[in-house]
Amino acid sequence: MTLAPGARLGPYEVVAPIGAGGMGEVYRARDTRLGRIVAIKVLRRDVSADADRIERFDREARSASALNHPNIVTIHDVGVEAGTPYIAMEWVDGSSLRDVVASGKPQPPASVVAIGAQIAEGLARAHAAGIVHRDLKPDNVMLTSDGLVKILDFGLAKLAPPVDAG
Repeated sequence: MTLAPGARLGPYEVVAPIGAGGMGEVYRARDTRLGRIVAIKVLRRDVSADADRIERFDREARSASALNHPNIVTIHDVGVEAGTPYIAMEWVDGSSLRDVVASGKPQPPASVVAIGAQIAEGLARAHAAGIVHRDLKPDNVMLTSDGLVKILDFGLAKLAPPVDAG
């Protein structure tokens, strides 16, 4: 991880690293303006000069921010601080679907059905808006303690013609 606790990205103060992926790093941070906890995703320094990666990062922010649905993570802000592009999004307090499955704890059938239905509802909203996720996997699905599903990481999303719901 490249950002230490206390580092600032615009109005956001890094609290702790959460994880890293193929092109980004994610941190728990505090929005100093509103006093809330957020997740901040930054483009890794080793890929921040790659125009294709910057475009994918920007596409993620635009795609996810265009969606308003309880099963899709909410984008609060985007910016660039000292050459570091970032996306500030809602903090989802819970576990990834990967962690839930890896725990080996059997899940009640009703819970499994509810999780699948919420994923389908979130994807249906994205598809209706012409956004295809293209990287749906257990790491990109968070489950809150009260059973709400949140789809994350629209970095590989593809824009397509919106689906006519009528």
